[in-house]
Amino acid sequence: MTNIPSSVPLRRPPRFFGHDIVVIGASVGGVDAIPCLIRSLPASLPASIFVVLHSAPQGRGLLPEIIRKNSALPVRHAVDGEKILQGHVYVSKPDYHLMLERGRTRVVRGPKENFHRPSIDSLFRTAAECYGPRVAGVVLTGNLDDGTAGLYAVKRLGGVAIVQDPKDALAPAMPNSALRNVKVDHCLPLTLIGSLLVRLAMTRDIPRGKKRSVTTKRFMIPKDMEKEFGLPTSFVCPECSGPLWETKPGRSLQFRCHEGHAYSPDSLLADHGEGLERSLWSTARMFDERANLLRCLGKRKYHSETVGKNWGTKAKELEQQSVLIRKLLKTYV
Repeated sequence: MTNIPSSVPLRRPPRFFGHDIVVIGASVGGVDAIPCLIRSLPASLPASIFVVLHSAPQGRGLLPEIIRKNSALPVRHAVDGEKILQGHVYVSKPDYHLMLERGRTRVVRGPKENFHRPSIDSLFRTAAECYGPRVAGVVLTGNLDDGTAGLYAVKRLGGVAIVQDPKDALAPAMPNSALRNVKVDHCLPLTLIGSLLVRLAMTRDIPRGKKRSVTTKRFMIPKDMEKEFGLPTSFVCPECSGPLWETKPGRSLQFRCHEGHAYSPDSLLADHGEGLERSLWSTARMFDERANLLRCLGKRKYHSETVGKNWGTKAKELEQQSVLIRKLLKTYV
């Protein structure tokens, strides 16, 4: 056993914590909003910051460079398995989820959630499961509703839920969704969120011995999904074509497949709308092509048992059907 000199004080874990795990999520408008928020945080901030911004899979990942220009805190892309340091900003990489384990970051290409990787929900959920009441979750500007289920997990496990005022957001849908479905603690303009985070991190009133939640599995065999959520719905997963189950994080409904893909109602509706539009445009194109083929064959005096000599009539009927489909597209999609 190594003897420690009496002159060297033993480092003991603090008895109380502040909200020192800060998770931030944004989509449309986030390239401006996130640097503005990080700029307002001091170098002495006793917290670790984790950021997810929706980005294209093939994106160059320039957000850390943009934030770093005016940040007092060190900023970089998170690395899988690295130790979490206080006073650092960790940013998600394009096409990788940023998730947390106890004391470490995880950067993985897991199943997409709400058609996004990185996903805001996955960061918020894993942070809440590992750190419970020490987490402060911040939903900023963005379309649709990624982040709502994750913010509910933060709130359910004792953390603080913060939302940018929708009137202050470039895209208010994500903040509005969070406000509808989560009992939010603070709804503020972007310029006031930084000072709130400093105050929450500095106020050490969370006991060290607080029990943490067990991490939920995202991949489950169908039999286990049925035990947990009942029978699957009639809907299929847009990513893997497997069945979807209904889950309910708070007041908001979610759909999940056994592989771990997850969808909010808004994201699933948006995908269905896009699929319906693609199908209708394809159908209209097929009607036009068939009408064109009939006219072409009619000019060549080609005889067909199914059409006979009514080439022009049949072609006109198909073109009328195509016009009706285009009217449907303008009205319903």
